[in-house]
Amino acid sequence: MKLRKSTGYTFINCKKALEMFDNDPAQAESWLHEQAQKEGWSKANKLEGRKAKEGLIGVFVGDAAAVMVEVNCETDFVARNDKFQQLVKDVTFATLDHHLQSRNQSKSGYVKNLLAGDELSRLRMGEGAALADSVALTIGRLGENMSVKRAVMVGVPAEWRIGSYVHGNVGSQQEVAMGRYGALVIFQGGKEGEQDMLGRKLGQHIVGEAPLSLGNMDDLPCGESETRLLPQTFLADPSRTVAEFLRGQQAKVLDFVRFQCGETSGKDQN
Repeated sequence: MKLRKSTGYTFINCKKALEMFDNDPAQAESWLHEQAQKEGWSKANKLEGRKAKEGLIGVFVGDAAAVMVEVNCETDFVARNDKFQQLVKDVTFATLDHHLQSRNQSKSGYVKNLLAGDELSRLRMGEGAALADSVALTIGRLGENMSVKRAVMVGVPAEWRIGSYVHGNVGSQQEVAMGRYGALVIFQGGKEGEQDMLGRKLGQHIVGEAPLSLGNMDDLPCGESETRLLPQTFLADPSRTVAEFLRGQQAKVLDFVRFQCGETSGKDQN
């Protein structure tokens, strides 16, 4: 029962493992993990062709770096499962580790990198398994096809800030916000003590209005079809454009990224 509680594997498998290794819990647990990994890869290969358009966007924002990832599964039911959300968290932090290691070797300043699924699958969780193995293990446990679709990593200099917003937050993982839509927004300025709320409002606007490009502060709006961020009518204050709101906040948006779970085009990877 202790082994079952600590690993989550079935009572029958835990009993079998302990009998094989003379009641040595460490060896039994190691064997259980190996068997689960083998079964996971076997099931992953069988389910490979099934569509995985549901899932979650995961967002983590630190002091000068942020990561946003998309991990897909087949149904919303599995997206709400703790094990799937743990996978999203693992993908998020493996991506963050990769970003921080890469940034230590590169120049300072603004850094923005996009990673596709194949690149993400090769990343490792610390000194542990590759993300591809973690995905296969979760497939074996939950019985649905899954994929790590994409990620974006940003790093900013000290005087810049990163705002974020996740819509429909369902995550049980406190460190990583998770939902169907996510946005990161890079900006400068803002009134003292109000920058966090400013970043959240801008992120909400980007998720809700889906701009395709940044535009310029003096661009004239072209109505409801406007796809540039700055001349769009601001979601939180329809009496002003985003540019007019930013002037009042003494702030400037420099870049943004928007992810929508399951989207097929790259139009929102600004």
